[in-house]
Order: sequence, then C-alpha cells, then structure tokens
Amino acid sequence: MKALVLTEKGRGPEWKDVPDRRPGQGEVVVRVHAAALNHRDVWIQKGQYAGLKYPIVPGSDGAGVVMPGPDAGAWAEKEVIINPALQWGNHSAYQDPADFRILGLPDDGTLGEYVCVPVENLVAKPAHLSFEEAAALPLAGVTAYRALMTRAQVRRGETVLITGIGGGVALFALQFAVAAGAKVYVSSGSDEKIDRAMSLGATGGANYKNAGLVEALRSLSGGGFDVVIDGAAGDGLNDLLDVMSPGGRLAIYGATRGNVSNVVARRIFWKQLNILGSTMGSPEDFAAMVALVDQHKIKPVVDQVFAAADGAAAFQRMDEGLQFGKIVVKMR
Repeated sequence: MKALVLTEKGRGPEWKDVPDRRPGQGEVVVRVHAAALNHRDVWIQKGQYAGLKYPIVPGSDGAGVVMPGPDAGAWAEKEVIINPALQWGNHSAYQDPADFRILGLPDDGTLGEYVCVPVENLVAKPAHLSFEEAAALPLAGVTAYRALMTRAQVRRGETVLITGIGGGVALFALQFAVAAGAKVYVSSGSDEKIDRAMSLGATGGANYKNAGLVEALRSLSGGGFDVVIDGAAGDGLNDLLDVMSPGGRLAIYGATRGNVSNVVARRIFWKQLNILGSTMGSPEDFAAMVALVDQHKIKPVVDQVFAAADGAAAFQRMDEGLQFGKIVVKMR
C-alpha cells in the first residue's frame, strides 16, 4: 500500500510504499477514501508535538469502507467515519491520562490507502455526506461538539461568540450552534471570513485586528455573550471575559496564542463566570455529534481537496493558515 509518510523533523510528507496493514485483535482495516488535515499534522511535521516518532503516517481524520476480516462482523463493506480518539477510558468527563491517544501519532493514521482502527471507533457515515465531507468531520467535529454542547451546554436562544472563525473547530461550532437554535457571532482577523461565516448562519462578527474590539463585541451581543467558544487563549482571553454575560460559560479547546500572562480575576468571580476546559471528546460525544450532523443534514465546510500524491502541498496550505474549512486529501 501507499501512504503519506513523515520521515524526519521538518521534512514534508512523501507518498511512498509502506507495509500492508495487519489488524490486531478487535481491530479492522478501513480502505480510506478520503482523509483530512489538522494543525496537529503540521506540528508533527515540524517536530513541535509531544511523543514524536519517525517515520509516521499522520492523519487523524478519515472516512472509508471496512474491509472483511475476523473482527469486521456486520461492519464489513460498510461506509464509515473513524473516531480518532483511541482508548478514551471509562470516564465521560475526561480522557484517560495514561492510555488516551489520538490516531496519527503514535499509531499510523489515515493518510494512507488503508488504516487499522479498533472496531469500537467506527461510526456509520451519514448518507448525505460524500467521503470527502465525511473525512472533514472527525477531530474538529467532536472537539467543537464537546466544547459547545457537552461542556458549555448551549441552549436555544442563547447568544454565542465563536472566535477565530475559518478553522475547522470554529466552523463546526458555528454550524452546531446554529442547529441548536442559538444566536451566533464570530470573530476573525479577516473580513472575508466573517462574511462567509454569516452565509453559514452567523448573525454578525468583529475583526480582532481593528481597534475597539471589546466595544464592537459588546454592541453585537447587546449586553454580553452567554457562551464563548475559544481556541486561542493568550492575552486576548481578558477581552472575552469582559464581553461575557454574568453567569456565562467560556469553553477553551486550544491555545494557539499561548498562555495568558495576566488574568483579570475579578471579571471571573464578580460575574460568576464558568471557565471550562475541553479536549477532543468521548465516544458518546462522537456518536452524538454524528447524529446531530445526520439529523440536521449539516455539511462540513471543505476548503480544498488534494490528490494523495500532492500531500506536501496540502500540508503547506495548512501551514499557511489561509484556509476556510477543512483541507481534505483524496486517497483514491
């Protein structure tokens, strides 16, 4: 079989021959039709991720068809989406600190013609999704669902702010919040991305590169946001605390802007805010997320589809950070 392989730190992926996949007990082989990239894959390429090893076939997102095998059972020849959260553990509230890992490192991932995954990580692909759309869903989709629905517990009619619109998680959070009946606003450093978000159901947005961001967000919210979904953190977190309603919920799923150097604590305790950490999602989160997508016939936003042999260009596109939606690699 062929796969996109990272062979050393800083080097782009190579489309090359690798050994055929041999499933272990309780595993199946999925013939991958499409895979999608996450920032995690670029960080692994650059050597900026924990637990690095080379060579590695990256890729956490994938959709395809289950190959017949000893443990395939009724899944054989079925179209599936792969849940990339391996060995979440017994607690729905948090992942197992010792055994939890994400497909694509240390286990070879979805950016190959075939991948081995546990049977329990298979979920039926909704019929309204193409393989390319389905491949865009897993990691970003479950991360957005858990932050918005499980942790922040958004309710119909609430006012929601989603920061950094254009990335995969933020876009799914927008689509899920709209489906849940919330009134959604976004922030971005690009007016074009804000306009595109509004075409997906956002009510309005603010450009964080402009002066007066806090005032603009306050004006949009009409008094404050009930829920904020953020993947940036950094010192801009204080602005988010400032524009939240009393009793509001802030769910943080990432820290692309790094740590916060100085939190204004009084904004948290005086307004009785709830600060919630969120990472990936449990098997229950994943199943519920796919069910929501199926129920509302949500279609993931696909930025661009690359051929497998052009995987290096897909990684470059992700590294440039110009995408709106998910970058997909077609494996066949």
